[in-house]
Amino acid sequence: MAIKRQVIEDSEIRRQEEICARIFARVAAGGARPLALVDTYGCQQNEADSEKLRGYLAEMGYGFTSDEFEADVIVVNTCAVREHAEMRVLGNVGALNHTKKARPGQIIAVCGCMVQQPHMAEKLKKSYPVVDLVFGPHELWRFPELLERVMTKHKRVFAADKSDGVVAEGIPQRRDGSVKAWLSVMYGCNNFCTYCVVPYVRGRERSRLPEDILAEARQLVEAGYKDITLLGQNVNSYGKDLGGGTDFADLIRLINDIPGEFRIRFMTSHPKDATEKLFRTMAECEKCCRQLHLPVQSGSDRILKRMNRSYDREKYLGLVALARQYMPELVLTTDIIVGFPDETEEDFADTLSLCEAVRFDAMFTFIYSKRVGTPAASMPDPYTRADKQRHFDQLTELSNRISGEKHREYEGRTLRVLIDGETGREGYNLSSRTDGGRLVHLSGDPALIGQFADVTITASNTWALYGEIRNSEFGIRNWENDS
Repeated sequence: MAIKRQVIEDSEIRRQEEICARIFARVAAGGARPLALVDTYGCQQNEADSEKLRGYLAEMGYGFTSDEFEADVIVVNTCAVREHAEMRVLGNVGALNHTKKARPGQIIAVCGCMVQQPHMAEKLKKSYPVVDLVFGPHELWRFPELLERVMTKHKRVFAADKSDGVVAEGIPQRRDGSVKAWLSVMYGCNNFCTYCVVPYVRGRERSRLPEDILAEARQLVEAGYKDITLLGQNVNSYGKDLGGGTDFADLIRLINDIPGEFRIRFMTSHPKDATEKLFRTMAECEKCCRQLHLPVQSGSDRILKRMNRSYDREKYLGLVALARQYMPELVLTTDIIVGFPDETEEDFADTLSLCEAVRFDAMFTFIYSKRVGTPAASMPDPYTRADKQRHFDQLTELSNRISGEKHREYEGRTLRVLIDGETGREGYNLSSRTDGGRLVHLSGDPALIGQFADVTITASNTWALYGEIRNSEFGIRNWENDS
């Protein structure tokens, strides 16, 4: 049965802005400017959500701090993908008892994917009285309304009812940094991999309209952002719910046509929906990076079937070959789960052999984490944590070896990079990224941040490259000799 796409009306967003204005007047009457802290866990989509939370808070008149003892409002934006992230959140939220004792008027909110799970929302309600406000991802658009209710009613507020999700345009955003930007193109997931809680907490797939995405992309380019990452739980299925004929490859071309010098990246791609059209589009669009994050999760057909991944080893290897046919310089990264229920030595050997065959530039590896309410949580699992840790260590060793070998191949080459920040280190004080997303440490003037430069790679290790700037948009600079 098709899920009706729920769009929040513009009038509702304007109402939230009116509430922001009321809160602004309320806090301004107090004299000193109040401060807020937004603490983010999890994926890039959570980072993008936190930018909206900060946008609302800025409109309410709040400044920002990283010190919880200074904050008048603390918002903890949570992740539910792995148990470790939830335990960190609960530990840190529990520690906020100390800040609230020091600042009795402090408001503490917990939001995001973790609280969309009924058992976790109930845990916060019963065991964490320090928390004043709890709301799920589907309620973010009405954060001002919920916060005002806490302020005026002086009662705890919980808003994390089950939902298939919404699309809300026009929420203000306060972005981190001025070089790289997140741009959400869709939300939710329809895949229901047996280990994954995301469809239950993020809802079903909903795509933003192409014109809304393009308008935001143009604003980002005009504001000077040079590295734009398109976000979605499965960007390859973009547009299927719209029926308008624009798919994800078409969307890349539309953004690529925006005038200006900038890069386009995206994540995450599901292999079952990756197409030759996508790879051809990436190769033909000069602003689209030759970088692809394509999670395989396992190299075993038996485990892939138990995971409900909807592809097998042969199809995945075929996709890799096709992508590299169009883009020989492609940087390919992946996610792999170790220790999925009933993963045998033979299954794990299949994963190792696939990794040897593909030679990923980087692998993000995780030990399976049981998630309440998912099918995998009830699967029999005779293997011990020690068995899984042994496999994890083997895979990590393989990943590090291949990454180190691939990085050494860059030495002596000159690459175009975008200088995107400072490292805080002496010697190599700047960080930058290649078209393929490889981290390059440099020495140079911080004024170069936000510029493209040609860099010769002089050294490398498992995790990064090291280089010397040959020229930038403003030519060669010997900044150490500048007076």
